Amino acid sequence: MREKLVLIGAGSASFTRGLVSDIVRLGEGVDLALVDTSADALAVAEGLAKKMIEAKGASGRLQASTDRRDVLPGATAVICTVGVGGRRAWEQDVFIPRKYGIYQPVGDSVMPGGTSRALRMIPAMVDIAKDVLDLAPDALFFNYGNPMPPVCRAIRKATGANVVGLCHGVFHVGDWLASVLGVQRKRLRYTAVGVNHLTWFVEVRVDGQDALPRLQQVAAQELAKLSHTEALGAHFPEAGEAAGDDLNPFSWQLLQRFNAYPACRDRHVTEFFPWLFPGKVSYYGRTLGVDSYSFERTIAGGDRGFAEMREIALSKDPLPADYFDRTSGEHEQVIDIIDSIRTDAGRVYSANLRNRGYVPNLPRDAILEGPAVADAGGLRPIAQPALPSGIAGTLATRLAWVETVVEAALEGSRQKFVQALILDGAVTSIDMAEELADELLAAHAEHLPLFKRKAT
Repeated sequence: MREKLVLIGAGSASFTRGLVSDIVRLGEGVDLALVDTSADALAVAEGLAKKMIEAKGASGRLQASTDRRDVLPGATAVICTVGVGGRRAWEQDVFIPRKYGIYQPVGDSVMPGGTSRALRMIPAMVDIAKDVLDLAPDALFFNYGNPMPPVCRAIRKATGANVVGLCHGVFHVGDWLASVLGVQRKRLRYTAVGVNHLTWFVEVRVDGQDALPRLQQVAAQELAKLSHTEALGAHFPEAGEAAGDDLNPFSWQLLQRFNAYPACRDRHVTEFFPWLFPGKVSYYGRTLGVDSYSFERTIAGGDRGFAEMREIALSKDPLPADYFDRTSGEHEQVIDIIDSIRTDAGRVYSANLRNRGYVPNLPRDAILEGPAVADAGGLRPIAQPALPSGIAGTLATRLAWVETVVEAALEGSRQKFVQALILDGAVTSIDMAEELADELLAAHAEHLPLFKRKAT
């Protein structure tokens, strides 16, 4: 079967670059259709993809459209990297809560930023899912957009579409743990279960032997360095630079208490425990999102990266000589997963899927991130034993938040938005939740038509 991949949200040019690199590396004919609602961003993605395909002499048709319905017919896989409102809306998700003393290093998964983002993302992704079911019902359907659990839960709840959520976080942390343990990656085996960006490595083995005791020793050694925190979170890949500090003290402290290591380490994991980091200088004497894991530098890195992609895509110059060097990023596993499904290879990946009892002590309809086998039957979760009660507890409250924010987005309910902010744990009063909700709704009104209709 000849693959036709449709990439919706192609204006995420770094994802497009990585995906096209993996496609041409296959050496097989794959048709690719790029979709973005922004004609400018689409032109960058199309120019970049065209140059890359021509540079390698790859076969396969390239299409581009601002209307996904033009290119969805015949799709064998649909990959979504949508970010409604882009980086400018994301900025408001972080800057507005700062006025209330709430500091977020990321603001796209949980806390007020993730809650606000969900309201924009869910209606858009539900509409995409409806079009996929209408025009490409047999296509594999992948989502990379955050916040992952609310988006995937809403799609399944509203449409029944068999969406699979993908994120490279567990994959990267697995590689990192191998380096921490000083072993080759192929010697490491693990089981990681949770919700996206709070996925617990409950089993870590090297050559079949339990490696968690060794990680406990590493935790003690790393935490002994806490007196030297001046560079804590100062350098990280999301800012477009090499990581210079891997201390991640909160994640090591969680390992000590729960005997499981949380992905995706401090930049994301701290946001799932906002009551432990209230206000300024609460992160080991530093401020999250400001001088540790600076949000401004994350945004600047994204803007700079897109500008560079734009220059390369639209110039008449050839691609840089090293342009096809293997790049890491969110795209990394999707082509491998599709191949594993088509060839019935049965390889195991981390995926966000509906529970259906594979983790018995968490809700059946919950979207959980965990190991899944990719074979001719698609991506199917691998059954797990019940999680330890402490770990299950860290997830249960988040899953209740997911259900609430999904209902808020699907119903256009301000009241449930306020409820979600309270459940999240970052606000310190009901009045704060009310005021913050109203300010976020006003800032994003153009992307929230259902809320606007409800208010009139």
